[in-house]
Amino acid sequence: MVTYAQRHGLKPLGAGIGLRRRFYAELPRTERTLDWVEIIPENFLSLGGRSQRALDACAERWPVLPHGVGLNIGGPDALDDDYVRGLAALVKRVDAPFFSDHLCFSRLDGVYLHDLLPLPFSEAAVEHVVPRVREVMDRVGRPFLLENPSYYARMPGGTLREADFLRRVVEQADCGLLLDVNNVYVNARNHGYDARAFVDALPLERVVQIHLAGHTCYPDVIVDTHGDRVCDDVWSLYRYVLARTGPVATLVEWDQDLPSLDAVLDEADIARASLREVAGP
Repeated sequence: MVTYAQRHGLKPLGAGIGLRRRFYAELPRTERTLDWVEIIPENFLSLGGRSQRALDACAERWPVLPHGVGLNIGGPDALDDDYVRGLAALVKRVDAPFFSDHLCFSRLDGVYLHDLLPLPFSEAAVEHVVPRVREVMDRVGRPFLLENPSYYARMPGGTLREADFLRRVVEQADCGLLLDVNNVYVNARNHGYDARAFVDALPLERVVQIHLAGHTCYPDVIVDTHGDRVCDDVWSLYRYVLARTGPVATLVEWDQDLPSLDAVLDEADIARASLREVAGP
C-alpha cells in the first residue's frame, strides 16, 4: 500500500523538539543531535525581534514544522482568512514539508476559547470538517495533518467510534494523520478502552508524524499536561505504533514545567533510538 507520506514525497525526519521561548537563545547553538524543530505558528505570525531571530537560526540548521492551535478546523465559525493567509506565508518562509493542527474547535462566535475542544464523533461533523480541511490545504499548498486531541468528556451527538471518526475525516479530506500517542493513552485510560486496539483501528498508512508527551495522573483522571517525561507505558505504545507504521517523524512535546534543554533532548534521544531500531540496518 502506498502511504500518504510516499504519495507526497515526505521522508521520515527523525526525532525533534519544540522551539519554546525559554530555549530561544540556547537551542540554535546546541551541539546535541537534533533532527528537526516544531513551532507553534501563533507564536510567530505577528511577533518579530527575538522570536523571529530564534526561528531563523533554527531554520538554518533543521527542518521546521508548524503545528497550530488556532485553525479551528472543526468550529462553526468561518475559517479566519487572516490566520490562514499568515499561516501559508509562514509555511513557505520556513519551507516546511508539511504542517498540522488539531481535529477540534477552538473559537466560537469570533472568540478564541484558549482550549482545544473535541467534536462529536458524528457523520455531520465529518461533513462539516472535510471541506474546511480541503480549503486549508488548497490555500497553504502543502500536505496537511490533523492530530487526534485529548478530551475529558464526549460531546453529545456522537454516532461513530472515535477511530472510525478519525478515519472518515482523514480519508474523505485526503489529509495526513498526526498521531499523538500520549493522547491515545490518556483517552484510553480516561474513557476505558484498549489503546492498542484503538491504534489498530486507525488508518496508519496516513500517519506522517507522532507526538509524545508527559501527563499528570490524578485519582480519577489523567490530564494531558505536557509537563513531564514520557512515561514507560507511552514509550511502549509508541514502539507498538512504530512496529506498524515504520519510522515516523516524532516530536517530544514539553510545554509546562520546562526542564533544561538537555533534559528535553534526552527524551528525543530515546525516541531516536526507537526509530533506529524499527528502521533496521
